[in-house]
Amino acid sequence: MQVPDQRPAFTGPLAGLKVVEIGSIGPGPFCAMLLADLGADVIRVDRVSGSALVGPSDNFRTELLNRGRRSIAVDLKHPDGAEIVLSLVEQADVIMEGFRPGVAERLGIGPEDCATRNPTIIYGRMTGFGQDGPLAQAVGHDINYVALSGLLSMVGRHGEPPTPPLALAGDFGGGGMVLALGILAAVFERGRSGKGQVIDAAMVHGAALLGTCFYGYTQTGEWNPERGTNIVDSGAPYYDAYETADGKWLSVGAMEPHFYADLVRLLDLPNDLPDQNDQSAWPRMKVVFADAVRRRTLDEWLASAEGLTPCIAPVLDALEAPKHPHHVARATFIEVDGLVQPSPAPRFSRTPATVDRRPPVPGEHTTEALLDWGLDTERVSSWTQSGAAADLARTTDDA
Repeated sequence: MQVPDQRPAFTGPLAGLKVVEIGSIGPGPFCAMLLADLGADVIRVDRVSGSALVGPSDNFRTELLNRGRRSIAVDLKHPDGAEIVLSLVEQADVIMEGFRPGVAERLGIGPEDCATRNPTIIYGRMTGFGQDGPLAQAVGHDINYVALSGLLSMVGRHGEPPTPPLALAGDFGGGGMVLALGILAAVFERGRSGKGQVIDAAMVHGAALLGTCFYGYTQTGEWNPERGTNIVDSGAPYYDAYETADGKWLSVGAMEPHFYADLVRLLDLPNDLPDQNDQSAWPRMKVVFADAVRRRTLDEWLASAEGLTPCIAPVLDALEAPKHPHHVARATFIEVDGLVQPSPAPRFSRTPATVDRRPPVPGEHTTEALLDWGLDTERVSSWTQSGAAADLARTTDDA
């Protein structure tokens, strides 16, 4: 699938929504990607310093979180840098940034600056610890936010250290996705009030939110704080991944009794097993399960499960998953410019979401995007000539 640089039409449910994204890494780009996937017109503001010195780069093209939008290069420390952003804000519905608290204000693009130019603007702020509190100015990364939330203490196998859950719980789930939800909620509310507002999305708070049910379980005695001793944290023999005869892995998740019965039948386990939820017997039962699964290859187990409901699935790696028949049938993954990537989700019956722009080179669309959003030619030209903005369209690999 070859994606044009010029978006032919807005097709998703967010068609018509105009978003200014101040370039960052991790959760901010993920949030902007979600909005762009669903049809929003997102302009990403990248830095001039550094980006103005580079030409074509495969590295930028493979930054999948940046797909679906245009990039302009702006020097926010230039006397006219803030004016470029504020001029876009006048035309926008949303602006989002991921600076530490106070940085956007010092640059002249904080919430008050933007609201002065556009009182209905939705201002999304993405930080690790939030806009206030003792740690507001502290630095950190996903693992730190998830650790402070309490969630990291619950993830890991018995007798082993806490295991970082990739960057899913802090950066992407608790950060970018929560911010996207907040932006859309604020846009909806603006339809009633006619007013904009500021969204304070903190990854430590979002990570805690993702773990809501587990915080409840720890207070009611339904969750053992010792890692790897509960049902969904690898403690239960019927909820784990086991190695097969060919060195691959089979996931099992047979929590319900009727599914568990089919799993026991599939694995041909002995009839005198302890009760399914006898936690004192779980360590011994896990050895029995592991020995049983190791007797056959992954494909043999999948074939043997036909007609049963044991809640099993192969553990696929990132290269295998897109080729699975179910994903192929549903187009869960798509290929864009030679890069296989998850397709937009969720699905919509009337307004399909699409990936209609590949990841940009910083500053690739500076003049084009500014003019397209209604800024006049003379101002845009003066900004590029003064160095407040950089137009890299002529230096990209396929301009």
